[in-house]
Amino acid sequence: MEHKILEIPLNDVIKIRHEVMWPKKPIDYVRLPNDEKGRHFGLFINNELVSVISLFIENSEAQFRKFATLEKHQGKGHGTILLNEIMTIAEKSKLSKIWCNARVEKSAFYEKFGMQATDKTFEKGGIMYVIMEKVF
Repeated sequence: MEHKILEIPLNDVIKIRHEVMWPKKPIDYVRLPNDEKGRHFGLFINNELVSVISLFIENSEAQFRKFATLEKHQGKGHGTILLNEIMTIAEKSKLSKIWCNARVEKSAFYEKFGMQATDKTFEKGGIMYVIMEKVF
């Protein structure tokens, strides 16, 4: 299976975010106020966009947001490939930290990348989140 990771237009990211994360909400629900300031990446398998993530760098820290993989492609390692690339970008950019708002039930996934849960949690749309971070 041939894969490639590219920086992609925001509109391509929005479509997958909506389909995977909040399909029953209006599409604007998955838009972020600072989306235009982010870098948006997509993982393509045989030229099909299957996973997306947005990276926001401010000062010496980065936050990745709206990480989503199409349902039929979940559990095949595609998200891992994409997140590994984001971690590499963060390290090469000499950032001090990368962090995310992780769904609590997905926190074990992020631990595989050296991320640790903080004591900061919150609820959105009936889902519990924990802020996770990796310090470089």
